[in-house]
Amino acid sequence: MKNFAPSQTEIRTRTRTEGQMGENVTVIPNQVYQPLGPCPCNLTAGACDVRCCCDQECSSDLTGLFREACFTGVFGGDVNPLFDQLCSAQGAPEAPGWFPFLCVQSPLANSPFLGYFYHGSVCVLGPPRAPQVLNMSSSRPQASAEVYLHTDLRDFSDFGYKQGDPIMTVDKAYFTIPQVSLAGQCLQNAPVAFLQNFDVQCATRLEVSQERDGIINAKIKNGVLGGIVTPRVIYEEATDPDKFITRTETLLSNGSAPRNVNVEEHYIFRWNNNTISEISVKIIRVAINAHQKGIMTQRFTVKFLSYNSGDEKEFSGNPGYQLGKPVRALNANRVNNVTTLHLWQSAGRGLCTSATFKPILFGENALSGCLLEVGTSENCTQLRENAVELLDSLIQATHVAMRGNSNYNDPSDGWVEIIRADAPDTDTGADPSVSVNGVCTDIPARLHVRILSSDAGAVEGITQQEILGIETRLSLVNWQFQCGLTCEDKADLFPVSASVQFIKIPAQLPRPPTRFQINFTEYDCNRNEVCWPQLLYPVTRYYQGEPYSQCVAKGLLLVSFFMLAVFLSSPWARTCQV
Repeated sequence: MKNFAPSQTEIRTRTRTEGQMGENVTVIPNQVYQPLGPCPCNLTAGACDVRCCCDQECSSDLTGLFREACFTGVFGGDVNPLFDQLCSAQGAPEAPGWFPFLCVQSPLANSPFLGYFYHGSVCVLGPPRAPQVLNMSSSRPQASAEVYLHTDLRDFSDFGYKQGDPIMTVDKAYFTIPQVSLAGQCLQNAPVAFLQNFDVQCATRLEVSQERDGIINAKIKNGVLGGIVTPRVIYEEATDPDKFITRTETLLSNGSAPRNVNVEEHYIFRWNNNTISEISVKIIRVAINAHQKGIMTQRFTVKFLSYNSGDEKEFSGNPGYQLGKPVRALNANRVNNVTTLHLWQSAGRGLCTSATFKPILFGENALSGCLLEVGTSENCTQLRENAVELLDSLIQATHVAMRGNSNYNDPSDGWVEIIRADAPDTDTGADPSVSVNGVCTDIPARLHVRILSSDAGAVEGITQQEILGIETRLSLVNWQFQCGLTCEDKADLFPVSASVQFIKIPAQLPRPPTRFQINFTEYDCNRNEVCWPQLLYPVTRYYQGEPYSQCVAKGLLLVSFFMLAVFLSSPWARTCQV
């Protein structure tokens, strides 16, 4: 049961008129002791909700229509139901015989359901005492929203940042960058948290988008009392504006002056211990018509790097891998080495030509795919080559790092070679064209990536994991071009996919089964419903919930209680009387 501080919740409504300021205060009893919503099924204000018998807005005539079908339980208004431990609930058919000795005598007002649905907080309507955020569309702070949680803005950045703390400006405002919420909405004024990277995309209408130039004049607290760091901004022009802007509507006026919109913003924070030493920003923008309409896709990235790192190739752990960090990769055959392995991140129609890449994250199994367009003029050999080239684009590396901090400049510093199994040969020349029935055999359709990992010790009590090996394997399928009654000059879609599986190898090999365990399967707990070897499970080595010594002590205590109960019961009691 949750414990909440005994306080009162207040809802304050502020109204501003010409020359005067008024305030109405409605005090609501603390919902820890009294339900805040006595009728949860009352969802519509000013109207009667059907089947909600506790709705005060329902007349007796309307309630009579659905009285036999009212909502039951907490949702129907029974906010203080009988809980299982209450003595008045002993009439329940499933109540055990010893229930009257251990039940609880308590009034219904002291219900464990109090505070279960809502935990009160004070909400304020209007701009007074609003926590400020630095809006990138202007150079001055603005209120975050018209409705916000009334919490004091605590600024501890003068004494150093901690992981997850919001980055503050000298104006005691949050430094914000658009981010995506859990509901999928794009929040324009989302605070940036210290040491938390993100890469998001937001879709915005051009007619309501604003120029984001406030970063030029931003002054960020670096984590030291009185310390300030100013971002260094670099502007670039987008080479392909159609990649970011979808012109779904015509222009209102072609003679208007153009304006710039930011399509990508990349932030790099250099950190040293609990301070920020440098901020670099690269903004990619596009010049559009002032009255142009359409949908613009913006990308915002934030990356925290150590102050002494020479490049932007961040570690995935130190020394072992951290869960959720990208798998580091290296291509020993190229000058510009790749840094990670990829999967597809398709959107729209799911075509491979428009799909983007996302990194393979350590410890996370994943499955992705896209659709490859195949024309009627292509033969089977060309289809095989296109499929192999598409699947190979995901794994362009030759080695992966065993540890999260392996050095890219030293191939001997913990790098394992990628094993490519059963690579199909597309240069055999067999079946150069589509057969009579339009069937192509042995077409690569799926890439399987299996990564072996293991625990390699501990640093300060934290388990360090490393990669032992990696294997890629292609699966072949037979595919037929689907053209219906007539084969028109249109493309068909061939699905390709890639899967990643992490297999953890135990540090010590398990004990091999004995001959008795192999022959007598009735004692195998995995094959039978009754597990005799674990009859005394709490006092065996299988139980890991408590130390073994405590389990043995508690077991002996229970045995002593059992022997005492047997001694005081019949026939021992009758023997003592005789």
